[in-house]
Amino acid sequence: MSTPPTTGQLAYLVLCKALLGAMTISSKHSVPGHLDRGRRPDASARRAVGAAVIGNVLEWYDFVVYGYLASIIATKFFPTESETASLLAVFAAFGVGFVFRPLGAIAIGRIGDRKGRKVALVLTVMLMAGGTVLIGLLPPYDAVGIAAPLALVAARLIQGFAIGGEWGASIAYLVEVAPENRRGFYASLQQMTVVTGLLMGSGISAILATLLDPAALQAWGWRIPFLIGGLVAPVGFYMRRKIAETSPYLQSANAATSFKETVPIVEAAQVFGLSLVWSVAAYIFLVYMPTFTEKYAGLSHSAALWSNSLGLLLLMIFVPVFGAMSDRIGRKPLLLAGCLAFVVLPFPLFSLMLGTASIGVIVMVQAVFGIAVALLSGPAPAALAEVFETPTRMRGLSTANAIAAAIFGGFAPFIATWLIATTGSPIAPVGYVIACAVVSALVTLTLRETARRQLG
Repeated sequence: MSTPPTTGQLAYLVLCKALLGAMTISSKHSVPGHLDRGRRPDASARRAVGAAVIGNVLEWYDFVVYGYLASIIATKFFPTESETASLLAVFAAFGVGFVFRPLGAIAIGRIGDRKGRKVALVLTVMLMAGGTVLIGLLPPYDAVGIAAPLALVAARLIQGFAIGGEWGASIAYLVEVAPENRRGFYASLQQMTVVTGLLMGSGISAILATLLDPAALQAWGWRIPFLIGGLVAPVGFYMRRKIAETSPYLQSANAATSFKETVPIVEAAQVFGLSLVWSVAAYIFLVYMPTFTEKYAGLSHSAALWSNSLGLLLLMIFVPVFGAMSDRIGRKPLLLAGCLAFVVLPFPLFSLMLGTASIGVIVMVQAVFGIAVALLSGPAPAALAEVFETPTRMRGLSTANAIAAAIFGGFAPFIATWLIATTGSPIAPVGYVIACAVVSALVTLTLRETARRQLG
């Protein structure tokens, strides 16, 4: 029997339904048997969007909770005499999950373009649940030796494979069910739910760190977030298996034939380039930050997690705001503003965090970074999806972003830790962020504005 959703998940689903139900959309010709993107969303359309976003929450919660418990996992699976060496090992395992992300993007992207978005969405949620439960049940290094870190890496590979397909599948689905003048808002719900998953992971980790004494958290408490992720997976599976296929996919000229079309190289390169700063900023400022503020800014473990959770909450609020704004003023202005923010802000804000032990200042800095990430996360999903035609959308979108995330995003915590260890300066990761932001800004200038173009 499926585990029922929590109160928070139900509240979030009600919020999404209320937002979508409040939209007034002009009537267009209806195509029977699938979602009609031209009319006011009916109950089935709202359920479909709810299924996409709720499943996305659960998958990203499963994927990132590992990062929030990195310091504990390091001692359980990679024990060494050097704390830095243990952290490097655990963040390397975190990054390994991203190595399989492009493979998942390619494989599940092919399934999504050939068999439909629904099939891909159902597959990803079950794969992610399997990898997450495995981590929660693994014995530590002290019990089984080298088998423990090897099994941990295997679980991360399964998670990476799943998230590689989930990212493109959920964005493609939301863009394709959206009204033409609401694609930015609808697609931003995907990123809003990514942040919700991050927030759930950070919040639950913070609650455990607050309620449990350090010995209990080290001994068994760290397993709870992973087991929670596995228990709620049936909710996502049940909801997704009942959704309808999207209209653009069914209307694309013979999906089986058009599937043979190759992914356009220029558009894929643009997605890759824009994804650089987006991936690096997200994983430096939203996943690595609790470790950084605990180790270098003097916060306790629980305070670091609570501070990060507040930053994530602000990000979750602003993502749909900027997504909706991109429907009115265009995608490019907001994307360029986000890139500029990560050229200008990192050095002074990192310096401010390192120069004070005040949690108030650190919370303020993380809030600013959260809003800056939202400038990218609001318009980017629609902007990247819109550069591809329907027959190649999932493969192109998933693969290009997954490669960028694997190379630059997933290993961002590892690179940050390595840069600090090599240079001896906690501010060293700033240069990495700024370089990626400059590259992404140049790529954004080459994008065509797609906010008011018809979806191909």
